[in-house]
Amino acid sequence: MAAATVLSVVVPMYNEEEVLPALVSRLRPVLAGLGVGYEVVAVDDGSTDRTAELLAAFRLGWPELRVIGLRRNSGHQAALTAGLDRAHGAYVVSLDADLQDPPEKIPEMLELARAEGLDIVYGIRADRASDTGFKRWTAGLYYLLVRRLAGPSVPAQAGDFRLLSRAAVDALRALPDQQRVYRLLVPWLGFPSGRVTYERAPRPAGRSKYPLGRMIRLAVDSVTGFSAAPLRIATWLGGFAFLVCLTLMVYTLSAHALEHTVPGWTSLFTGVLFIGAVQLICVGLLGEYVGRIYTAVQNRPTYFIGHDTAQGEAGNRVAGSGGGHDAAHAGSAIPPPAEAGTPLPQGPSGVRT
Repeated sequence: MAAATVLSVVVPMYNEEEVLPALVSRLRPVLAGLGVGYEVVAVDDGSTDRTAELLAAFRLGWPELRVIGLRRNSGHQAALTAGLDRAHGAYVVSLDADLQDPPEKIPEMLELARAEGLDIVYGIRADRASDTGFKRWTAGLYYLLVRRLAGPSVPAQAGDFRLLSRAAVDALRALPDQQRVYRLLVPWLGFPSGRVTYERAPRPAGRSKYPLGRMIRLAVDSVTGFSAAPLRIATWLGGFAFLVCLTLMVYTLSAHALEHTVPGWTSLFTGVLFIGAVQLICVGLLGEYVGRIYTAVQNRPTYFIGHDTAQGEAGNRVAGSGGGHDAAHAGSAIPPPAEAGTPLPQGPSGVRT
């Protein structure tokens, strides 16, 4: 089955029982019309509603639907990693379950990749009128920031709706990153890429799983994971604070020489507050990087698979991550792809093959 699978569609989902029927009704006919072997890899990210129950029911009449259940909620990027790690297709499309990114664009992505020999096809949001003004403003600010830090190769208004070739997926799985942000990792690969544009639709049901807090966390991971610029900002802030202190010192000595010795509690108080704020900012920035080093040293898996319907319920207990893993595949009918972080075979010269 894995050898005959041309296209895998990875759909991370968390508490999507309201939108799941609409997703199936739109996605299934699109994939059936492609005329190629496909699978839909639905990654249940520890949902607490009826998402798992509905997936099991849909799978009874849709054999191409494959369900991977994570043992706990691990986050959107970790769930996406689990799907990419275990997808069998020669091409892999990642798609959110909320239907804001249209599955009807998948045939166009696949056709473009095949016709032009592309490894990556991005879905670009040409129209975000369905989003709130605040969401559009923060998204524009985010892409402006990451393009300045990570380089212009990061396409503006490209989320996690994209097509990847098998070569691109294998390259991603070989990376050691644990806190992954795929909208920056994928362009970093530098593989040949193309684009399709679409209008971002409103969510037909349910509510967004990316509130402001998670958006801020994504921005922090994006910046600290792909650039050392914040550390340089801390250095510049320290230099600026030194110049301010030097200016206040000259002012104080001048006032003393001119016998203008009025108590300067205002300037002193302001200076202390300023220096304290700069120090806290610098310590916070350093803490973000130290925290990432701490996470990398721990090398803990970013997700744990509870079950994968492609391998059966029994004997399947898998932990996967950008680093080490612990896996047992007793009785697997289908050999699973190597988990992320597994070293690639090496030839006599040490070159990965």
